[in-house]
Amino acid sequence: MILTQDNEYCVVPDACVLMPMPLCDTFLRAAEEPAFFRIAWSEQIMEEVRRGLRGPKFKFSEQQVQRRLDAMQAAFPEAMVSFPDEMVNGIAGLPDQDDRHVVAAAILAKANSIVTENVRDFPADILSRYGLTVLTADEFFVNQYHLDPSTILEKLDRQAAVIKRQRKEILKLLQPTTPKFCELCANRS
Repeated sequence: MILTQDNEYCVVPDACVLMPMPLCDTFLRAAEEPAFFRIAWSEQIMEEVRRGLRGPKFKFSEQQVQRRLDAMQAAFPEAMVSFPDEMVNGIAGLPDQDDRHVVAAAILAKANSIVTENVRDFPADILSRYGLTVLTADEFFVNQYHLDPSTILEKLDRQAAVIKRQRKEILKLLQPTTPKFCELCANRS
């Protein structure tokens, strides 16, 4: 089967998923071939990541942020979607109007889901108007795990090897945001 925009599962990560390095790294590695989904994002999402990484929580230098964003965009050049400002203005009903750009990116990418830790900002009844669902990172990774546990575990092992660690250390870093996923992975050797 050839994966195209019309026949594959596509997700748009909210900026909060792309800021913490362990979560971002795991998410991007899961999107690498072999993958069960296509990733999409927009300039607005990348700008939100930029601001967040430069902010008081992460305190990255501008050079560190740019290196990271450049690496993400080089690894997934097809991920970038653009949309007219008018489209954002047409999306109504979100509790946080500043999140409309995420929904716009998902619509234009023909995405199935938005992955976020701010689920309450993306009510199911609003997203369903656009054929979208919302998942936490934990729900998303549990689904990915059940599609092919061996592949997900191999990707975690490669992620750990790059930073000269073991899978259990990566799982410990992921535990706060993906507890059920980590439990599934910890039970497999």
